[in-house]
Amino acid sequence: MDDLDRAIIAELENDARISNLELSRRVGLTPAPCLRRVQRLEAEGIIAGYKANINPKAYGRGFEVTVAIDVEMNNEHSLDEFETAVNTVEGVTEIRRLYGQPDYFLRIQVADAEAYDRDLIPKLTALPAVRRVTSHMTMRRVKG
Repeated sequence: MDDLDRAIIAELENDARISNLELSRRVGLTPAPCLRRVQRLEAEGIIAGYKANINPKAYGRGFEVTVAIDVEMNNEHSLDEFETAVNTVEGVTEIRRLYGQPDYFLRIQVADAEAYDRDLIPKLTALPAVRRVTSHMTMRRVKG
């Protein structure tokens, strides 16, 4: 990976819908070698895919909560059971297993605080092996 590959990645992270012609202009290549580099980055798994950047507020999920979850780690089965169950909870948009405490970090998007309190807290606390749920309401997103 060289500086041109890094420049291509940076441009695609900023705008994945950019045309190859515009991408090549921004990174200082002609279109054909630029396209070959993008295809190589895809083939090597460096570019794993493209996705839409959705505005959660526009479709009724403008309230974001980050949730720290501690689980009872009796065995690996209890972790698998928790992960399987939490994947089915509507509104959970990201799940991260962490080293140390907390054990898991979730990102949740719902309509408002009332929906979180009414719909999500009961579901989260009822998940297998959950010992503690700590919620942090997002004031505003600075990056990401």
